[in-house]
Amino acid sequence: MLDTGPPGNLAPPRSCADLDRWMERYQQADPEAPAFLVGALSPALMRFFRSQACSRHQADDLLQETWLRIHRVRHTYRPGEPVLPWVYAIARRVRVDGYRRMRRITMHETAMEVVPDRPARVGRPLLPSFDKLVAALPEAQREVVTMLKVGELSLEEVARATSSTVGAVKQKAHRAYERLRKVLEIRAEKKRGGFFNELP
Repeated sequence: MLDTGPPGNLAPPRSCADLDRWMERYQQADPEAPAFLVGALSPALMRFFRSQACSRHQADDLLQETWLRIHRVRHTYRPGEPVLPWVYAIARRVRVDGYRRMRRITMHETAMEVVPDRPARVGRPLLPSFDKLVAALPEAQREVVTMLKVGELSLEEVARATSSTVGAVKQKAHRAYERLRKVLEIRAEKKRGGFFNELP
Protein backbone atom coordinates (compact mmCIF):
# COMPACT_ATOMS: atom_id res chain seq x y z
CA MET A 1 0.00 0.00 0.00
CA LEU A 2 1.18 3.51 -0.83
CA ASP A 3 2.20 5.74 2.07
CA THR A 4 0.33 9.04 1.85
CA GLY A 5 2.61 10.75 4.36
CA PRO A 6 1.58 13.01 7.22
CA PRO A 7 -1.72 14.94 7.06
CA GLY A 8 0.17 18.17 6.31
CA ASN A 9 1.70 16.68 3.15
CA LEU A 10 1.17 19.24 0.37
CA ALA A 11 1.49 17.04 -2.70
CA PRO A 12 -0.15 13.81 -3.82
CA PRO A 13 1.85 10.60 -3.52
CA ARG A 14 4.52 10.23 -6.15
CA SER A 15 3.23 6.93 -7.57
CA CYS A 16 0.50 8.06 -9.93
CA ALA A 17 0.08 4.47 -11.09
CA ASP A 18 -1.01 3.55 -7.55
CA LEU A 19 -3.58 6.35 -7.60
CA ASP A 20 -4.90 5.11 -10.93
CA ARG A 21 -5.28 1.58 -9.52
CA TRP A 22 -7.05 2.89 -6.42
CA MET A 23 -9.45 4.84 -8.64
CA GLU A 24 -10.26 1.64 -10.52
CA ARG A 25 -10.87 -0.09 -7.19
CA TYR A 26 -13.15 2.82 -6.22
CA GLN A 27 -15.20 2.22 -9.38
CA GLN A 28 -15.44 -1.46 -8.41
CA ALA A 29 -16.89 -0.49 -4.98
CA ASP A 30 -13.79 -1.40 -2.94
CA PRO A 31 -14.70 -0.01 0.54
CA GLU A 32 -11.08 1.02 1.25
CA ALA A 33 -10.61 3.01 -1.95
CA PRO A 34 -12.55 6.23 -1.11
CA ALA A 35 -10.69 6.81 2.16
CA PHE A 36 -7.35 6.16 0.49
CA LEU A 37 -8.00 8.57 -2.38
CA VAL A 38 -9.36 11.28 -0.06
CA GLY A 39 -6.31 10.97 2.21
CA ALA A 40 -3.87 10.93 -0.70
CA LEU A 41 -5.28 13.80 -2.76
CA SER A 42 -7.04 16.16 -0.34
CA PRO A 43 -3.94 18.07 0.88
CA ALA A 44 -2.94 19.07 -2.67
CA LEU A 45 -6.54 19.87 -3.64
CA MET A 46 -6.87 22.06 -0.54
CA ARG A 47 -3.76 23.99 -1.57
CA PHE A 48 -5.22 24.31 -5.08
CA PHE A 49 -8.36 25.93 -3.68
CA ARG A 50 -6.49 28.08 -1.15
CA SER A 51 -4.19 29.43 -3.88
CA GLN A 52 -7.25 30.80 -5.66
CA ALA A 53 -7.71 33.40 -2.88
CA CYS A 54 -10.24 31.29 -0.98
CA SER A 55 -10.66 31.40 2.78
CA ARG A 56 -10.05 28.16 4.69
CA HIS A 57 -13.82 27.76 5.13
CA GLN A 58 -14.52 28.27 1.41
CA ALA A 59 -11.70 25.87 0.47
CA ASP A 60 -13.15 23.23 2.84
CA ASP A 61 -16.55 23.61 1.17
CA LEU A 62 -15.03 23.35 -2.32
CA LEU A 63 -13.02 20.29 -1.31
CA GLN A 64 -16.11 18.58 0.07
CA GLU A 65 -18.08 19.46 -3.07
CA THR A 66 -15.23 18.08 -5.21
CA TRP A 67 -15.34 14.70 -3.47
CA LEU A 68 -19.13 14.58 -3.70
CA ARG A 69 -18.91 15.30 -7.42
CA ILE A 70 -16.12 12.74 -7.91
CA HIS A 71 -18.35 10.17 -6.20
CA ARG A 72 -21.28 11.02 -8.45
CA VAL A 73 -19.26 10.88 -11.70
CA ARG A 74 -16.73 8.15 -10.81
CA HIS A 75 -18.17 5.99 -13.61
CA THR A 76 -16.83 8.52 -16.15
CA TYR A 77 -13.20 7.83 -15.22
CA ARG A 78 -11.58 5.66 -17.89
CA PRO A 79 -9.40 2.94 -16.37
CA GLY A 80 -5.85 3.12 -17.66
CA GLU A 81 -5.87 6.92 -17.97
CA PRO A 82 -4.07 9.12 -15.42
CA VAL A 83 -6.42 9.99 -12.57
CA LEU A 84 -4.83 13.34 -11.57
CA PRO A 85 -5.92 15.35 -14.65
CA TRP A 86 -9.42 13.90 -14.29
CA VAL A 87 -9.57 14.90 -10.58
CA TYR A 88 -8.17 18.39 -11.21
CA ALA A 89 -10.60 18.99 -14.07
CA ILE A 90 -13.45 18.26 -11.64
CA ALA A 91 -11.88 20.45 -8.93
CA ARG A 92 -11.50 23.27 -11.45
CA ARG A 93 -15.18 23.09 -12.42
CA VAL A 94 -16.19 23.02 -8.75
CA ARG A 95 -14.06 26.13 -8.13
CA VAL A 96 -15.65 27.99 -11.06
CA ASP A 97 -19.15 27.02 -9.90
CA GLY A 98 -18.25 28.09 -6.34
CA TYR A 99 -16.94 31.44 -7.58
CA ARG A 100 -20.15 32.10 -9.52
CA ARG A 101 -22.28 31.13 -6.53
CA MET A 102 -20.23 33.38 -4.23
CA ARG A 103 -20.50 36.27 -6.65
CA ARG A 104 -24.29 35.98 -6.73
CA ILE A 105 -24.41 35.94 -2.92
CA THR A 106 -22.01 38.90 -2.62
CA MET A 107 -24.09 40.98 -5.01
CA HIS A 108 -27.06 40.64 -2.62
CA GLU A 109 -25.15 41.44 0.56
CA THR A 110 -24.91 44.91 2.03
CA ALA A 111 -21.48 46.35 2.76
CA MET A 112 -20.37 46.74 6.36
CA GLU A 113 -20.25 50.34 7.60
CA VAL A 114 -17.09 49.83 9.64
CA VAL A 115 -14.34 47.49 8.58
CA PRO A 116 -12.51 45.95 11.56
CA ASP A 117 -8.78 46.69 11.90
CA ARG A 118 -6.36 43.97 11.00
CA PRO A 119 -4.16 42.67 13.79
CA ALA A 120 -0.63 44.07 13.75
CA ARG A 121 1.92 41.77 12.15
CA VAL A 122 4.89 40.73 14.21
CA GLY A 123 8.12 40.57 12.23
CA ARG A 124 8.39 40.29 8.46
CA PRO A 125 8.97 36.95 6.76
CA LEU A 126 11.81 36.83 4.26
CA LEU A 127 9.53 35.49 1.53
CA PRO A 128 5.76 35.59 1.17
CA SER A 129 3.87 32.32 1.44
CA PHE A 130 3.13 30.44 -1.78
CA ASP A 131 -0.53 31.47 -1.60
CA LYS A 132 0.29 35.17 -1.21
CA LEU A 133 2.92 35.01 -3.91
CA VAL A 134 0.66 33.41 -6.53
CA ALA A 135 -2.15 35.83 -5.61
CA ALA A 136 -0.23 38.38 -7.73
CA LEU A 137 -0.85 36.25 -10.83
CA PRO A 138 -3.85 36.33 -13.17
CA GLU A 139 -6.25 33.49 -12.47
CA ALA A 140 -5.25 31.29 -15.44
CA GLN A 141 -1.53 31.54 -14.58
CA ARG A 142 -2.20 30.97 -10.87
CA GLU A 143 -4.17 27.84 -11.69
CA VAL A 144 -1.40 26.41 -13.90
CA VAL A 145 1.40 27.15 -11.41
CA THR A 146 -0.59 25.59 -8.56
CA MET A 147 -1.27 22.42 -10.53
CA LEU A 148 2.41 22.17 -11.54
CA LYS A 149 4.01 23.04 -8.20
CA VAL A 150 1.47 21.94 -5.58
CA GLY A 151 -0.34 19.19 -7.43
CA GLU A 152 2.91 18.10 -9.11
CA LEU A 153 1.09 17.40 -12.36
CA SER A 154 3.09 17.16 -15.58
CA LEU A 155 2.59 19.70 -18.39
CA GLU A 156 0.55 17.12 -20.28
CA GLU A 157 -1.65 16.44 -17.25
CA VAL A 158 -2.26 20.16 -16.67
CA ALA A 159 -3.15 20.56 -20.34
CA ARG A 160 -5.66 17.71 -20.02
CA ALA A 161 -7.13 19.08 -16.78
CA THR A 162 -7.57 22.58 -18.23
CA SER A 163 -8.73 21.45 -21.71
CA SER A 164 -5.73 23.22 -23.19
CA THR A 165 -2.59 22.43 -25.17
CA VAL A 166 0.84 21.71 -23.71
CA GLY A 167 2.14 24.79 -25.56
CA ALA A 168 -0.49 27.02 -23.94
CA VAL A 169 0.32 25.60 -20.50
CA LYS A 170 4.05 26.21 -21.06
CA GLN A 171 3.34 29.78 -22.12
CA LYS A 172 1.18 30.48 -19.05
CA ALA A 173 3.78 28.91 -16.75
CA HIS A 174 6.61 30.91 -18.36
CA ARG A 175 4.69 34.19 -18.03
CA ALA A 176 3.78 33.33 -14.44
CA TYR A 177 7.42 32.63 -13.52
CA GLU A 178 8.53 35.89 -15.16
CA ARG A 179 5.88 37.83 -13.25
CA LEU A 180 6.78 36.16 -9.94
CA ARG A 181 10.47 36.93 -10.54
CA LYS A 182 9.62 40.63 -11.01
CA VAL A 183 7.43 40.64 -7.90
CA LEU A 184 10.28 39.19 -5.83
CA GLU A 185 12.80 41.62 -7.33
CA ILE A 186 10.58 44.62 -6.52
CA ARG A 187 10.02 43.28 -3.01
CA ALA A 188 13.78 42.84 -2.48
CA GLU A 189 14.46 46.34 -3.84
CA LYS A 190 11.90 47.89 -1.50
CA LYS A 191 13.39 46.02 1.44
CA ARG A 192 16.90 47.24 0.60
CA GLY A 193 15.64 50.80 0.12
CA GLY A 194 13.76 50.66 3.42
CA PHE A 195 16.90 49.55 5.21
CA PHE A 196 18.98 52.40 3.82
CA ASN A 197 16.21 54.94 4.45
CA GLU A 198 16.24 53.99 8.11
CA LEU A 199 19.98 54.65 8.44
CA PRO A 200 20.88 57.96 10.19
